[in-house]
Amino acid sequence: MTEYRKRTRAVHAGSRRSQYGEVSEAIFMTQGFVYDSAEAAEQRFLKIEGDEFIYARYGNPTVKMFEDRLASLEGAEAAFACASGMAAVNGALTSMLKAGDHVVSARALFGSCLYILEEILPRYGVEVTFVDGKNIDEWKGAIREDTAAVFFESVSNPALEVVDIGAVSELAHAVGAKVVCDNVFATPVYSDAIAQGADVVVYSATKHIDGQGRALGGVILGTEEHIRSTVEPYMKHTGGSLSPFNAWLMLKGLETIELRVKAQTESAGRIAEALAEEAKLTQVLYPGLPSHPQHDLALRQMGAGGTVVVFDAGSREAAFKLLNSLDIVIISNNLGDAKSIATHPASTTHQRLPEPQKAALGITPGLIRLSVGLEDAEDLIEDLRHAIAAI
Repeated sequence: MTEYRKRTRAVHAGSRRSQYGEVSEAIFMTQGFVYDSAEAAEQRFLKIEGDEFIYARYGNPTVKMFEDRLASLEGAEAAFACASGMAAVNGALTSMLKAGDHVVSARALFGSCLYILEEILPRYGVEVTFVDGKNIDEWKGAIREDTAAVFFESVSNPALEVVDIGAVSELAHAVGAKVVCDNVFATPVYSDAIAQGADVVVYSATKHIDGQGRALGGVILGTEEHIRSTVEPYMKHTGGSLSPFNAWLMLKGLETIELRVKAQTESAGRIAEALAEEAKLTQVLYPGLPSHPQHDLALRQMGAGGTVVVFDAGSREAAFKLLNSLDIVIISNNLGDAKSIATHPASTTHQRLPEPQKAALGITPGLIRLSVGLEDAEDLIEDLRHAIAAI
């Protein structure tokens, strides 16, 4: 399918049909597989050929279709699907690291990603250095000859800081370090992370890939050699694999991802422009706005501003009043959904962080993250204006 454009690959890539010739991909709800003989079982455990499977924790036909389809969209050679986005982040990092290794990470990360970098990896002897992901000089100063990997969110959650994938990858590759990019906010629609230098790309499929708030899922993408030799052994033995049913939901999500994400991005741009005119808001951040500090980089890297807008109501009290005055937009902690979702990061996704660390990450008491859904943009703007008026 590589000769076709993304929208076509999102519908057809990776498809396999059983002997029944079904149109919609089949859900293979099985934990194991039958062998024709004891000799065949032995041979499969020695070496898997083609579309052979052993056990659902190792692989499954429905899961394989999802992996191949997303790999095609991302421009990756291979993928391993995981039980959640955080299983993917943890698996991508832990599978390649050992005690004594050094990692450089952007400090602006989702709360659970920070937990892995701050708490889990150091517990097992991995040294982690944090930098301002926007500042290429800090990357230069932190990456050492013994650095094993660098990690960043291409667009940070929640403050929408954009990391220059190409520049950081060049620095990392100069010392032989792997580049691991969490690309959730860029989405597979706008992503060119591998072409721009990333070695490993991670997604929470729970977000835009499912896109309808139904299921957890994650995926790690990279070269065939890295996925098969490094990621797969770790994931299959530690049990973080994706269920066949969730893989089927993700397959169905990929069929419409471009239509959904582009519509959400168009609405997000209109909403950001409208919010920028609201005097009661102290800040509006959206990579698609010329006022965003890294607007040019965001457009070079993704070609669009994405589906998330961030704004500051000025205080925790004002933020809560605004949130409680919304009618269409729901209060939750997911993003990339068909429904518009507002989140107060300081009290939810990043609440465990000390106040000085929140401040350093731009997570102010009044900050609200808005994931724009598929509702009519004008209805959303009216809903937000009504809620802002209540402050």
